[in-house]
Amino acid sequence: MIQKKNFRTCASNATNLCEYTEIGAFDDHMMNIAVVENRKLDFHVHESSDEMFVVLEGKMQLEFDDGLVDLGVGDFIIVPKGTRHRPVCTSLVKCLLVEKRGTLTNKNTGGTYDKIE
Repeated sequence: MIQKKNFRTCASNATNLCEYTEIGAFDDHMMNIAVVENRKLDFHVHESSDEMFVVLEGKMQLEFDDGLVDLGVGDFIIVPKGTRHRPVCTSLVKCLLVEKRGTLTNKNTGGTYDKIE
């Protein structure tokens, strides 16, 4: 039988900083909960995949070449492929990331994504 999941429960169960916890997948996309605090990633670009951030707990910013976008609980943003960006997390945040499998790499996650795709 197909099982339901709850975003709040998945976020509560994700506790390790800078770890990506896969909570689901569909077609060639994966859904990860990321737990981050006091961290800025380097600017980077995903050439072949859009990326969606959904804030489940806390707040964060996404920085683009033309400025910062503030995101709080319940906010989401879709970063189109080819767009230079970087997450800025000055306090604890738990967010859902949705993107094509293979988009997350050790390089664009600041060395914290350790799964081989």
